[in-house]
Amino acid sequence: MTRVAAFELSMCAFVFDCQRIDMAIDLQTFRTVMGHFATGVTVVTTSLKEQRFGITVNAFSSVSLDPPLVLVCIEHSSYVHDALVESGVFAVNFLSRDQENLSVCFAGNSEERHNNFCGVASHAGVTGAPIFDKCLGFIDCRIVASYPGGDHTIFLGQVEAQDAFEDEPLLYYRSHYLNSPEFES
Repeated sequence: MTRVAAFELSMCAFVFDCQRIDMAIDLQTFRTVMGHFATGVTVVTTSLKEQRFGITVNAFSSVSLDPPLVLVCIEHSSYVHDALVESGVFAVNFLSRDQENLSVCFAGNSEERHNNFCGVASHAGVTGAPIFDKCLGFIDCRIVASYPGGDHTIFLGQVEAQDAFEDEPLLYYRSHYLNSPEFES
């Protein structure tokens, strides 16, 4: 059995078990508890024809080294969700501490986001997904599987290209950016 097949099998068991759990968890408390986990900040991007799509994401993780796999979780109601399904590709752009403005813009529902890609310069990666010209690093992926995850879809991507650059990461903890220049002032 390949590693991807083994992961898919374990994810199926995980999803099945999740559906049987009695939901006695207070959702606001769950959100507060999860906010205590510090994360880096990313913008997941894709494109269809000439239109670029992006969304701020901290539900991102590496899954496997061989083959190189990552996952991102995207809410069903996001307009980026359907673009990911249709395009079959995504890039994960890691934000540096100077890019809080991009995180805020791609998390919002503004004309700047939808019509101007938050004003960020980008180029097409190997898969055609937009890669920010300036970022801490990126992973460029083809979607190889997707799984239900409550109100989100878990997209599994095989890495086709990657790079990293020297800078400091943008960090998020308890609904605040920790090390952005705005936080420190």
